[in-house]
Amino acid sequence: MKLTMLGTGSALVTECFNTCFVLADEHGHTMVDCGGGNAVLHQLKHAGLNWKDMQNIIITHKHEDHLIGVFWMLRFICQHMGKGEYQGDVNIYSHDEVIALIQDIAPKLMSKKNSKFLNDRVHFITVSDGQTLKINQNDITFFDIGSTKIKQFGFKMETSTGKSIVCLGDEPFHDCEAPYLKDCDWLLHEAFCMYKDVDKYKPYEKHHSTVKEACEIATKYDIKNLVLYHTEDDNLNQRRELYTAEGRQYFNGNLFVPNDLESIDL
Repeated sequence: MKLTMLGTGSALVTECFNTCFVLADEHGHTMVDCGGGNAVLHQLKHAGLNWKDMQNIIITHKHEDHLIGVFWMLRFICQHMGKGEYQGDVNIYSHDEVIALIQDIAPKLMSKKNSKFLNDRVHFITVSDGQTLKINQNDITFFDIGSTKIKQFGFKMETSTGKSIVCLGDEPFHDCEAPYLKDCDWLLHEAFCMYKDVDKYKPYEKHHSTVKEACEIATKYDIKNLVLYHTEDDNLNQRRELYTAEGRQYFNGNLFVPNDLESIDL
């Protein structure tokens, strides 16, 4: 399994792209969130990925920086379906609020000749808390993260090779997520900024955590590998070095602070 970060930034970044990524193995690609605009297509291209391969897309919640890019994906997908240049179908997975929003907005943005593929070859799949689906031969269990802002789902992927990957979305850890961290090999966790910079970035006011809290959670639940993302973008050139240095004070496992377009073998 390979994790490719299309974007690593939080909502208001301008120096990198909003957090979204692709999980891929020999069975296919699973795209998680689409960022805040058509730059998602640029990111896919420059990550060496074909947008036509993104036939399973998970949207965690309806904040702009995670959702808006899906409308560009759908435009390209449906337009190429209309030209006979797209093979197969596409599945969009999310909870009921996100699915309803996409189904409402997408037809209003698209021409009728393209929107006719929505709910035909583009399948909107509503997932519920605790539901497990097989996507690209991997078992993915969706769960409500207990967001204090907006309904949001994370997921636990049990890969066909026996590894466990958990995505907690873009909020601090909530106790209701604890059962999904059992036997977790890889934890994907937001870290809005370093703990030493809380006065500058005020992550708690924005319902986000710091490197310190993310690393403490990973230590508490005996996580082997921790990936940090959804950060501020003031320190991109030094972000990996700075975040790793702070994280090492609280976590002794493998710590990854990827940049946009970087891949990690899981």
